Amino acid sequence: MRFQAALILFVLAFSSQAQTGLGNFQEIENQNESYIQIKTDNAHLRIEICSDALLRIRNSWDGNFEANEPYMVVNYDWPATSYTLTDSEEQLILQTEKLKVTITKQPVQISIFDSEGRLLNTDASAGNYRDNQHVGVQKKLFPDEHFFGLGERMDFLDRRGKKTTLTVGRGEGLPHIIGAYNVLEANYSPVPFIMSTRGYGIFFHTSFTSTWDLGHSTSETYSFEAEGGELDYYFIYGPDFEAILDRYTSITGKAPLLPKAALGLHVGTYSGGTWGHEEKTSDHYPVDLVRKFRELHIPIDILHLDSTWRIFGKNGGSGATTFEWRETFENPEAMFDSLYAEGLSMVGVHVRPRFDNGNTLNLLDQAREAGFVYPEPNNTGEFVNFFDTKAVDWWWQNGAKRLADTGAMFFKTDEGSAFGRKANESNKTGPQGPEIKRLHNLFPLAYAKAPYEKFQEYNGMRGMNHTREGYAGIQRYPFIFAGDWPSEWQYFEPVIKAGLNIGLSGVSNWAHCMGGFEHVADPELYIRWTQFGLLSPIAHLFGMEHPNYKEPWAYGEEALANFRKYDELRYELAPYLYSAMYENHLTGKPMMRALVLDYQNDPNVYDITDQYLLGNAMMICPVVTKGAQTRTLYLPQGNWINYWTGAKHTGRQYLNVLCPLDQIPIFLKEGAMIPTQKLVQTLDAETPQEILLNIYPGTENTLLLYDDDGKSLDYREGRLSTTAFSLTADEERIRLTKKELKQAYKLENRTYRYLLHLDHKPQKLWLNDKEVNLEGTTSEDFSVTYRDGILNIGSGIQKEIFSIRIKP
Repeated sequence: MRFQAALILFVLAFSSQAQTGLGNFQEIENQNESYIQIKTDNAHLRIEICSDALLRIRNSWDGNFEANEPYMVVNYDWPATSYTLTDSEEQLILQTEKLKVTITKQPVQISIFDSEGRLLNTDASAGNYRDNQHVGVQKKLFPDEHFFGLGERMDFLDRRGKKTTLTVGRGEGLPHIIGAYNVLEANYSPVPFIMSTRGYGIFFHTSFTSTWDLGHSTSETYSFEAEGGELDYYFIYGPDFEAILDRYTSITGKAPLLPKAALGLHVGTYSGGTWGHEEKTSDHYPVDLVRKFRELHIPIDILHLDSTWRIFGKNGGSGATTFEWRETFENPEAMFDSLYAEGLSMVGVHVRPRFDNGNTLNLLDQAREAGFVYPEPNNTGEFVNFFDTKAVDWWWQNGAKRLADTGAMFFKTDEGSAFGRKANESNKTGPQGPEIKRLHNLFPLAYAKAPYEKFQEYNGMRGMNHTREGYAGIQRYPFIFAGDWPSEWQYFEPVIKAGLNIGLSGVSNWAHCMGGFEHVADPELYIRWTQFGLLSPIAHLFGMEHPNYKEPWAYGEEALANFRKYDELRYELAPYLYSAMYENHLTGKPMMRALVLDYQNDPNVYDITDQYLLGNAMMICPVVTKGAQTRTLYLPQGNWINYWTGAKHTGRQYLNVLCPLDQIPIFLKEGAMIPTQKLVQTLDAETPQEILLNIYPGTENTLLLYDDDGKSLDYREGRLSTTAFSLTADEERIRLTKKELKQAYKLENRTYRYLLHLDHKPQKLWLNDKEVNLEGTTSEDFSVTYRDGILNIGSGIQKEIFSIRIKP
């Protein structure tokens, strides 16, 4: 009898998970210029034609489709796209200019082809399905297919053969052993979006926890499913990854431009007293800290005061926000005045999403009484209801604006994952219940959106928010950082993976705690990590160990010299980085790029997690092994130049290079044009008057140089400047042309100096078709010198064309 009972239970458990598919075709229910909708035995299937390369595929089991949500997706209004629909006995064929979609009728399954008839993607036997707990899709997996994306993952780059669950949080793998959770589980910013090397992307439009089985259970199929909600996904045709990202971010939103100063150095501080040392904090410490950077001539633009600026409250302890200054901060307003007097561009403070009562403010009690916290049983709610605009307004007026009035210009929004999960430093568990399963992943978006927009309006300039958690669409409220990973070698490369994966998921403005967050770092690790950090999209220095706090002078003279060297390089590269940020704003292409983004047809790059392109021309190769004097790297297709030595190498080969402690290997694409500027101590000072354009001839290339005022929102109205440079080269001649494309932002007295890095001295030079002498020619309009392989041409001519004859 026991065996029989166990068998019955097993059968019941199995049948409760039985999948229901679409079944057979019954009829076309509706067809208009935007979508077709068909009825099947078990469901209603709608295919929306967003563009000729973008489809939204939705499944309702009762015929009622959910209303469009405003958090992940910002664009539902697509212009009408021309398409045809052909109905035959066996199938429907929907065709746009770029895609052909076949829908078989017995049973209903979807296959998608490109315009040349190549099969891109097709449903497997299950197709669209549901069971008691999930909605999902099963697709055929092709032998040569690899996947990339899924957000800020620290585990793998190529996701083929992996099974991954996406829900915002640290993960629940290993315990908190030496300062961080399991890198296999870390999920601070999951994004339910993948790109396939077959030339398409899938964005699973769900806020529920989702699981992606990308060939883990079987090598024949892959699937993605969610723990609730409507089945709703976008099919995004490329075929290249750059086009897929452009279309994905046209759905979830392009990243706005940050203030130009955000490309400078960001430093976080515990104001002299981290956890357990709060009594050591003071309003003098941040000012003295910035003054030391200035005295040592280390450029810096941004500072944030982390959690110990505030008193820890009476209800939520260290895990909630009172908006009340700690008593050790005697005059916060004077502190802000002093910090700005030192030339900082922006200063911000750390907050968490829960109200608390302080010594003089009782915002938690007030918010509960007014109904501005998210409801919990017995009026125990603490989380600001960021889904309610009235609650957001109250939070701003009664809490956040107090800090803005004192001098803060942005927030670091921490603990977005705690809504519906256990918080970091308390026993508080966020709201529970069925609706929280839908809202948990959306909370970080609503949380980051509120201060980003409120500060932008209050400051009268571009917004900036510094946050740890995100989800699909977080790129609209930049920037995001990788979390609190310890200063241990074992975490260094996983943090690089996080940056590569988030970039492949539509997020460019990304940072990490360079040098690690917890523990005093090995000085060598500190040097290697800060080299990477200062060549990341956002350069963020922050640590919690008392009393070092990752300040560069705390790690010895060699570490200090290294930090200054790469910080100065970053500031000189500002025009290059700002132009890359503008490209991201236009196209969604990230500043930090896994090699697979540009070389998706080269299987050699699919697992490279310690190299990346910074912008279009620079390949950065961090050194992640302690004691390494050399490292092996891969050069993709094309020719490459060693930044440090000038040596040239052909692509599609592995290379072993020297990497002394003061050098991170950097390689430049042949044909690179890298705009730089003179060294400044803050990027907020002025638009550079002279651009130094470093040119590495050898092949054709183009550069779009971007300028604007660096602060205002005027760029959204087109008040900006773009200058196009075109380089052509062959065996006999190098030719450069410059064209002003848009000059709505005036560049007063802008001059250019061209630094051509050549193998040998050229034979002749023409400027504007006029031959000039290479032996130190100088005139009102230009100067020419040649020394140590660099042809230096300085010119104030507004319309320039020059060509160099290499051979007679």
